[in-house]
Amino acid sequence: MLVFRYNRVLIGLIALGLIAAMFVSWQRHGIERANTQMELVSDYDEVVEMARIDGVPLQSVFRELRNAGLTTLTVFETTLHKLAAEGVVTVVSTTQMLHDYHSGTLINRWWRNEVETGRLAARQVYVLDRETDRFDEVRSDLEQRLGKHRVKHYHEGNRRFMIVDAPFESLTKWNLGLPSSEMKTVASNGFHILARPTNYLKVRPEDVQAVFTRIDSAGPAVTGLYFVGEEVLGFPDQLPLVAREMKQRGLSLGLLEHYTQLQFKNQDGMFALAEQSGYSVARLHQLLKLEQPKLSVAEAIHRQVLGSRERNIRIQYLKMYQQPLPGKNLTETHAAYVRGIRQGLEKYGIPMGPATTFPPYMPNPLLLFVMIVGTVAAGVLLLSVMVPLPRRLQYGMVTLLSVGLGFPLLFGPAILTRQITAFGCAVLFPVLAMTWQLDRWRDRAPRGGATLWRIMLDGLTGISQTFVLSMVGGIYLAAILADIRFLLEMEIFRGVKLTFMLPPLLISIVYLTRFNLFPGVDANDSRHLWQKLLHVLDYPAYIKTLLGFGVAAAIAYVFVGRSGHSAGLPVPEIEIKLRRFLEVTLYARPREKEFLIGHPAFFIAVMALYQNWPRMFHFAFVLAATIGQGSLVQTFAHFRTPVEMSFMRGVDGLLLGAALGLLAVVGFHWLQSLTFLLRRRLSTDE
Repeated sequence: MLVFRYNRVLIGLIALGLIAAMFVSWQRHGIERANTQMELVSDYDEVVEMARIDGVPLQSVFRELRNAGLTTLTVFETTLHKLAAEGVVTVVSTTQMLHDYHSGTLINRWWRNEVETGRLAARQVYVLDRETDRFDEVRSDLEQRLGKHRVKHYHEGNRRFMIVDAPFESLTKWNLGLPSSEMKTVASNGFHILARPTNYLKVRPEDVQAVFTRIDSAGPAVTGLYFVGEEVLGFPDQLPLVAREMKQRGLSLGLLEHYTQLQFKNQDGMFALAEQSGYSVARLHQLLKLEQPKLSVAEAIHRQVLGSRERNIRIQYLKMYQQPLPGKNLTETHAAYVRGIRQGLEKYGIPMGPATTFPPYMPNPLLLFVMIVGTVAAGVLLLSVMVPLPRRLQYGMVTLLSVGLGFPLLFGPAILTRQITAFGCAVLFPVLAMTWQLDRWRDRAPRGGATLWRIMLDGLTGISQTFVLSMVGGIYLAAILADIRFLLEMEIFRGVKLTFMLPPLLISIVYLTRFNLFPGVDANDSRHLWQKLLHVLDYPAYIKTLLGFGVAAAIAYVFVGRSGHSAGLPVPEIEIKLRRFLEVTLYARPREKEFLIGHPAFFIAVMALYQNWPRMFHFAFVLAATIGQGSLVQTFAHFRTPVEMSFMRGVDGLLLGAALGLLAVVGFHWLQSLTFLLRRRLSTDE
């Protein structure tokens, strides 16, 4: 029997890379553990609306929500429409006044005098003072947005007003500025403030300064910014100024997680501002407007708690439910919503308060280079146990590839190089783990069958060893991209779907070098690999073969379609319920490709080999087992998930998958016994 030898020097290089990867992963774990503080946020305007609908004093609503665990309120820029509704100003269209004058319905003497003196002209807007304390702020906001030449201010006797040169309908809806009165109210009631300013058209330095001057009016209560609109404040030319002002005040930048849970909803300039502000970024989550009404409060709480644990969410933006819970008003419903999330987070030791952010972490370039060398060594090692290579050629390949991939580290973060290396980790290590297992089976598989207990014991031993070898790739992957850009998903792992497709393809080639699927070729001669592939291509196209390929194609379509970061294929309702059960029961919900497919298939592969099933069955189960190992490593490509949770997800998947695998072995054994008994009875009847 041909023996495949594993180059110990290459294994040593992999081990050195593993030490470096473990050190970086430990640093990453420390960063993630030290920055878990959560901010629970609601809209100030919605809180005011709750109080009005419920007929409850605003102060008591504040008190109830604060006691429930709400930490922060958002404050939006005000509008003339909102100010008029609050009675701060009166806003009048001059065009309407002229119509009333010429139709004889304009009775007020002052308005008639405005028309007759010619000061009131068409297509303008009068803004009249009704609350003097806030009128100057309104004037400042209008002048800042429109320019002083378009805002004329008058103070005649007891009457103060402005004439604004702008279309009435548009002007009443335009964002003006952050209202200092609202921010002071929020701060005085013990809440932090998440300010929500908008950008200016042709933004100038004085526009940026005006926003931060208004923020300063609330003192230190403002802890972060979450911009409204398609641009961040200062885009495109004033981002350095915005970043400088944010750093001076210690403000974090809230970025809304995209509905696919990958990266963020796009705002022009957001990544540039994040970089210039020192990456003080908090990942913000909000249920979709169309989705929230369909969810019960309990389900929404579960979603929010899960997102905070699994995706490094640091700001939960909690919108008001329009329909109250039975026996509760809107305020009590929202308080129950907030309280449920707070209690769920505290159960996992997550503190409440202003959102904490990751420091601008970047691994040591030398450690990154050692990991690159280890990954290259893994690739050369896999190639050498597929096709015999001279030792000198192996060392030459490791040297050239390591230098080529490591050279960009001299000049910066080398994003592309590290993405390529991470892709290699996700593909190579699960295949290496299964390749080692195939060689172990060839050496130790009993020739005359095995007992049920032997199959179960070897299955448990083998899956545990293979898990550890695959986990080496996961640790590599978790470390090689462990810098602030990837932790915040400003950069992402590339090639997700390929990392699911390539391991089964590579293990198929490896399998053909170890086992013979078809007669006529020496199974122990890896030089006949091409001949074996030709045998596969020349296999007769029976109807059963076509049906088999059809089933395999359907499985592959679901397998690939359900992978990656896109929405993919829809998830059945029964699977959603299973996921929810596992999320509640286990520390981290394992991936179905592991505990439902890969790990049970590993046990059946042992049974198929030990009991001399047709070789094609063993091959199919080896492919399925490889899918599980690939999924295990690929789990660590989700950098929004803490490395500890990715590790525990793999462990939970191993435990649950092993249990299902043992049950599957027992089930197949029972079916075999039943079939044997039925055959004996049939032969007796004859």
